[in-house]
Amino acid sequence: MSYSLKRLFPNLHLRNFRADFLGGLTAAIVALPLALAFGVSSGAGAITGLYGAIFVGIFAALFGGTPAQVSGPTGPMTVVMATIFTALITKYPDTGLAMSFTVVMLGGLFQILFGVLKLGTYITLMPYTVISGFMSGIGVIIIFLQLGPFFGHPGSASVIDSLRNFPTYVSQPNLAAVVLGLVTLAIVFTWPGHLNRIVPSPLLALVVGTLLSLLFFSNADLKQIGEIPTALPQPHFPTFQWEALKTMTGYGLMLATLGAIDSLLTSLVADNVTRSSHDPDRELIGQGIGNFLAGIFWGLPGAGATMRTVVNVQAGGKTPLSGMIHGVLLLVIMLGAGKLTEPIPQAVLAGILIKVGIDIIDWGFLKRAHHLSLKATGLMYGVLFLTVFVDLITAVAVGVFFANLLTVKGLSDLQSKQVKTIVHPGDEFLTPEEQTVLEQGQGRVILFHLSGPMSFGAAKAISQQMAAISDYDVLILDVRDVPRLGVTAALAIETMVQEAHQHHREVFLVGAEGKVRDRLKRLKLLDTLTPDNLFDDRLDALKQAIVLILKQV
Repeated sequence: MSYSLKRLFPNLHLRNFRADFLGGLTAAIVALPLALAFGVSSGAGAITGLYGAIFVGIFAALFGGTPAQVSGPTGPMTVVMATIFTALITKYPDTGLAMSFTVVMLGGLFQILFGVLKLGTYITLMPYTVISGFMSGIGVIIIFLQLGPFFGHPGSASVIDSLRNFPTYVSQPNLAAVVLGLVTLAIVFTWPGHLNRIVPSPLLALVVGTLLSLLFFSNADLKQIGEIPTALPQPHFPTFQWEALKTMTGYGLMLATLGAIDSLLTSLVADNVTRSSHDPDRELIGQGIGNFLAGIFWGLPGAGATMRTVVNVQAGGKTPLSGMIHGVLLLVIMLGAGKLTEPIPQAVLAGILIKVGIDIIDWGFLKRAHHLSLKATGLMYGVLFLTVFVDLITAVAVGVFFANLLTVKGLSDLQSKQVKTIVHPGDEFLTPEEQTVLEQGQGRVILFHLSGPMSFGAAKAISQQMAAISDYDVLILDVRDVPRLGVTAALAIETMVQEAHQHHREVFLVGAEGKVRDRLKRLKLLDTLTPDNLFDDRLDALKQAIVLILKQV
């Protein structure tokens, strides 16, 4: 490989080819039933799931920043796409499908932009309570949407529709579909873990369920995947409706953000398994390229897939070559064995997806969240509820908003404790010599000490403490232990100094250095103080304050 290609693809080499091939093969075997199931679940057809697995799998691996990661359609991305298909096709029957895949292209472009702007490090800085509630909500949605196919009925467009139709599903089941669904669940839940590496349980369930349907239920009215194209996918130009541009852009941003979070969380898992470190910005660019191409060829959007990635690593995959091989093998299967997938019953796919939904739910955190924090528990369940019954964007937006409010309140409480107003000696915070000097001030000297980062959360405490004290001659403002001073806190200090000057009181400033000094200088606050009022040491400021008071006496 030439030097320029090495710089472009630093993790790509053939030194681990045999192990990478085995890893890619294993990942493809796991991915096949899931891709078909996600395609059917989205409402656009099984082939869209395969197209998505192929294009995202190959190009996200080639251009991404997580060497062993395997990408393809995932549960969360499929749920979003099902919403997009329903919304756009309902409003634009003739062009809605093409517009939906244009949204996938937009999502890919947004992800590329995220990577170029180097936002990868920040995207996963989301409270775990929000992520847990969101992912658990996605799992619940997947389970509810598969209830119809599981009982042999058409799938519902939403959770509410599924719940509304549930009595019909139960009272009028297709017994053949229910039997196949139960057999599928039995296999995916009971298949031994050590055998799962040899024959993945979803693939086994797919084969067994399909054979049972052909042998014993050939005359039953079972809904099947249907025809799978066995030719190369054709590219499509983007399709827009100007009045829908805002809606399409919003959906594209939703796909991009969700895919970014999903992929980068999987990257963290891959780092733990491989003892390596991923490049988050490069990973976003790779995912964006993969999703953009998936949209062009009318494939489902994808993201880093945790189960497929772990399976790949366990089978020996270490480089991007394994993820690319996984995509190429799916393409070969589609071209050479597409006809074999046509009789797969949708009830079998529903059973596989119900297991996927159950696995996505964050059971570990759900079980112990109430022991950790009632506020965190309430936030998590709130996000879960909004995800299931409202929409994904609202759930994340509301969750992040309230999580930030709780965080700000907690930080404000901590910062408020770091604001000290000292008038009388005896405070353990002062050294014995400082206490002796302050005692000479006889209550006419106020030492106002701040420590730690001071943001807008501390501004209220600063104002309250100074408002409580009105009778003094010298104010010593000690900011020596403040590494960062926010704008709001700086303005509160400015107000304090201005009020002191209005009442002809002296103000000494101690320890203003670096960023804190720069902030106060930009506020022109230092211009109101003479060099004689600026000190590096608190004791010197106290001594000078006593000198001034004694002169007044």
